[in-house]
Amino acid sequence: MSQKILYSVIVPAYNEEDNISLLAEKFQEVFQKSGNTGELVIVDDGSSDKTYQKALEFKKRFPFIKVASHFQNLGKTQALVTGFAIAEGDIYVIFDADLQFDPFDVPRMVAEIQNGSDIVTGWKQGKYEKKFISKIYNRLSQKLFKVPIHDLNSIKAFKKEIIDNITLRKDWHRYLVVLAAQQGYKVSEIKVNLYPRRFGKSKYSGWGRILIGVLDLFAVKFQLTFMQKPMLLFGAIGLILTFLGILAGIVALVLRIFFETGFRPLLNLVMLLVLSGILFFILGFLAEAIANVSEKVDELKKSIKK
Repeated sequence: MSQKILYSVIVPAYNEEDNISLLAEKFQEVFQKSGNTGELVIVDDGSSDKTYQKALEFKKRFPFIKVASHFQNLGKTQALVTGFAIAEGDIYVIFDADLQFDPFDVPRMVAEIQNGSDIVTGWKQGKYEKKFISKIYNRLSQKLFKVPIHDLNSIKAFKKEIIDNITLRKDWHRYLVVLAAQQGYKVSEIKVNLYPRRFGKSKYSGWGRILIGVLDLFAVKFQLTFMQKPMLLFGAIGLILTFLGILAGIVALVLRIFFETGFRPLLNLVMLLVLSGILFFILGFLAEAIANVSEKVDELKKSIKK
């Protein structure tokens, strides 16, 4: 009878053919020495090199390896979702194919889960590229989400049930800790070393990636706050606009009564502000209805999975 798999290491890989052999050999060493039962799930995300062929080659050598692939590059989040679908462990670990993290940190993170945490993230130590940008990004995340960790974008380990209870949109794998914390899961972190990439090129560089990350940051914040109670946003804007409209109307009346002066643009402004305020209230009610339907759909999905 085969031993039950405790944890699954999910590795999205895009044009990482030169790293696959070392990745497989390192995890063979980890699984042999740690005493844990693990598996390595390599997901080729539409690579244009021989990443998929290399992964299949090592799958024949090592029984703990599983391989999946995409016909085109769908992004890291979708690669993770594909990996989750075939993983058998009760604990998932997100690990990068470039081996900038130490595979022997994986058992440490799994142990942290076994000691009571629901999700564990690594806190990168030492010197590395983009450290300054990463520090600003993580500091902004701490301010926005109030999560008790230093590093959102690092190696992670977490219970399988977390994935069953949250929805990951494109590029939202970065905010897994935030989404889990919002659901009430216990979050912790351990210090991990970050090493230089040995082979290949980074897939996450350039100002475009930074801009996407910042925009996603605010999108997640909006999703976790105002989309839970959209009337707080739309209602507040509606109240402000209506109040300004009433104020402008009072000014118009004072000008007409006491100064016998009519100012048509001011009247138009009153109408615009009041009507806009009413429209925002209507949007708030519609958004509340959509949010309610969304919650019902999420509950239905959870019941189907169970």
